[in-house]
Amino acid sequence: MSSKIHKHIERKLTTPLRNSLRDVPVTALLGPRQCGKSTLARHLIAKTPDSLFLDLERLSDLRKLADPEWFLSKQAGKLVVLDEIQRLPEVFPVLRVLADNRDAQYRFLILGSATPDLLRQSSETLAGRVRYHELTPILWQEWKKTKVVDLDRHWFRGGFPKSLLAKDESESRLWRESFIRTFVEKDIGCFGVGASPEMTGRLWRMLAHYHGQTLNTARLGQALGVSHTTVSKYVGILEQTFMVRLLRPLEANLGKRMTKAPKVYIRDSGILHELLEINRFDALAGHPVVGASWEGWCAEQIIPALPGWRASFCRTSNGEEIDLIMDRGKNRLAFEFKSSSAPELSRGCWNLLGDLKPEHTWVVCPVAEGWPMREDVTVSSMSEVLKQLYSRS
Repeated sequence: MSSKIHKHIERKLTTPLRNSLRDVPVTALLGPRQCGKSTLARHLIAKTPDSLFLDLERLSDLRKLADPEWFLSKQAGKLVVLDEIQRLPEVFPVLRVLADNRDAQYRFLILGSATPDLLRQSSETLAGRVRYHELTPILWQEWKKTKVVDLDRHWFRGGFPKSLLAKDESESRLWRESFIRTFVEKDIGCFGVGASPEMTGRLWRMLAHYHGQTLNTARLGQALGVSHTTVSKYVGILEQTFMVRLLRPLEANLGKRMTKAPKVYIRDSGILHELLEINRFDALAGHPVVGASWEGWCAEQIIPALPGWRASFCRTSNGEEIDLIMDRGKNRLAFEFKSSSAPELSRGCWNLLGDLKPEHTWVVCPVAEGWPMREDVTVSSMSEVLKQLYSRS
């Protein structure tokens, strides 16, 4: 796991973004900091003759928008990229006015490090004028096209480009350590949510120890010496800044008592391992979190492969569980994640599959090639699963 990749990695959002830039006046590309939003935007505008890139973290670019309405009104016919848009929320009403002037053909690509809930100004002000896209760190489906088919590397380092593409493990860990520190000490303050850096850091590390488990805000609050409502607020901030995923339970009447609390995951596996101070892949392989780590990594590859599908999990009060269920209309797919190369499903899991009746179930393992387990239940590698899923989406 030591070679460094210099080749451009084609992102799966490239074509949807091009279509969006053609169809709507404002396109929003949202995702965690350092996941590659600016790189993708620059790649897109490199093939756009009239374009302007403004990085709102640069004072010189920010000064150009001292009078945003005057400056942006002069950019008719151009594609204007506004990076780190959450730093200048007062620009949203200006974008609405210009977007409504269809004759002038204004086009904007706005990049942000928070979800529409945190960027509430955009979702309220630009309603009907904006199309949202979420960019994740580099996905396994994107990474394996580089011909460096090293699943252990992607799983251990995660998908953030500077972690994944680092020349060695030491450089990768240093980047992730710096990312965590910068996010807690600096970035969280830029969202205007009044979050304490100390509390954010403490909760984030604690959530890493609960990765893949149901969220218990009362227990976390007791450990941190704060109320459960405070924990809920901070978990919400981590979710809205793409650091944490809350996977909601399936809403279904199966005649059984069902778990109602969401499961919590650290979204990037490399960040998870750094928060847990796991510094080598062989240390992960023998760590108690290995199964939950594999589960979270798998979910983060599968959910983006089925845009528009609803993700959930199913667990009964007596412990029967299916790790991930993807629903869209009458279509339902089920996924179990096993870090073993010789997986087995429990009787409770088989019972739940009988109740839920998914169209197909995949048992996803770190194997080179899968095999049928039963009718409509297949043991598969991640690559085999994604080949099937991307053909649906």
